[in-house]
Amino acid sequence: MVDAFTFLRGDHESVLGMFEVLDGAPQGEGAKVSGLDTMVTNLIIAESQHEAIEQQYFWPTVRAYLDDGDKLADHAIAQEDSGKQLLQQLEDGRPGEPEYHGALAAFITAGREHIRYEQDVVWPRLAAVLGEGELQELGETLKRAKKSAPTRPHPDTPSNSSVQKTMGMAAATVDKIRDAATGRSRDNPPDAPTP
Repeated sequence: MVDAFTFLRGDHESVLGMFEVLDGAPQGEGAKVSGLDTMVTNLIIAESQHEAIEQQYFWPTVRAYLDDGDKLADHAIAQEDSGKQLLQQLEDGRPGEPEYHGALAAFITAGREHIRYEQDVVWPRLAAVLGEGELQELGETLKRAKKSAPTRPHPDTPSNSSVQKTMGMAAATVDKIRDAATGRSRDNPPDAPTP
């Protein structure tokens, strides 16, 4: 079994690794032939899945167990919703376009800030009130949910947990069909194994 923080940390480390590579991404004509689009697609898939499962299960847990959980979750979800807008710009754009590179730079900055907020502000507070069994149960729930999570940002889908669990499942099904039909899923590497 994997606890929630270990599972989420694995996602965070993967994304931070992508950020390191993407920080120095070529622009202009060089971006079109560099493979940047594949790396950004991998980032979009990873982040879309990660944010969906957090909004379905992690942030409701924060709301339920912490006195100021609503405030903490609202702040984090606002960050995630802004990130989805940037991810959608990347999904719709192409390497070499100035707007694409602007959205990528903005997402990297915002993504790092969001990860710091989660790990430094929220996690210690939640760790103080949840037992190991509860953290493992949440971790297993997140792990199962990720397998059927959307692979695209869907910025217009409300971030409400119930909506994410219903509309998110439908969106994930459509995403997976689109990914298979377009070959997009072929370019996405598998998740790193979790301990």
